Amino acid sequence: TVEGHEDKPPRIEAGFFSKDAIIESAFVATNPAASFAFVTLVIAALFTSFYSWRLIFMTFHGQPRATADVMSHIHESPPVMLVPLYVLAAGALLAGVVFHEAFVGHGDHHHGWFNEFFRTALFVGPENKILDTFHKVPYWVKWSPAIVMAIGFVAAWYMYIRRPDFPAALAARNNHLYQFLLNKWYVDELYDFLFVNPAKRLGTFLWKRGDGWLIDGFGPNGIAARVSDLTARATKIQSGFVYHYAFAMIIGVAALVTWIMLGGAA
Repeated sequence: TVEGHEDKPPRIEAGFFSKDAIIESAFVATNPAASFAFVTLVIAALFTSFYSWRLIFMTFHGQPRATADVMSHIHESPPVMLVPLYVLAAGALLAGVVFHEAFVGHGDHHHGWFNEFFRTALFVGPENKILDTFHKVPYWVKWSPAIVMAIGFVAAWYMYIRRPDFPAALAARNNHLYQFLLNKWYVDELYDFLFVNPAKRLGTFLWKRGDGWLIDGFGPNGIAARVSDLTARATKIQSGFVYHYAFAMIIGVAALVTWIMLGGAA
């Protein structure tokens, strides 16, 4: 890429693509957390290089881990799948070069390519000169992503090509650290302990005691249960035997006569 100044001739500099531009912007930023962000971004680039090369080495190098049946069915993809992959790969490799000026081109980014490309999607204040400033970072900052990429490559090659037994031995010697990293710093367990489990207990309480016992118990379900009890007891009177009905009629007539007699005496 070419960086131009009004008072200096243009000079060729390293490309500012993807993470490189973010790392360099973090280095020149004035935010109190910018230095921490710069260091962590470089470390993240190192880890990204390591696990990306690890993925490549374990997938395409060394002895296959698949069964013989799976290996017998392995074949290259047809052109209908390969051609789109070639196009995507070319875009991934070259799009940064082609569209560099549109994204992070040097110069007055309030006019020209940057403004034309993003229009109003990204708002940049007039005092924000980050797109101009990060072009002037020291060369060791520019080369830091490439350096850590090389370190990650060498580490992955050593562990999974040169010494494939080394990762298991390293994990055995540092089991506590290995378990800590294997369980993702126990962030999921901590999140469950602080938020998920209390929310589940509260939800269970509101479900069992609030909705089930209180609302349903004294509301629709409770009323329906009482009506069901009364009708169940009332149906017991209906035995189906004639002598039961005759006995009930006699009791009724006797009660009626008694009421009339008491009423007449009064």
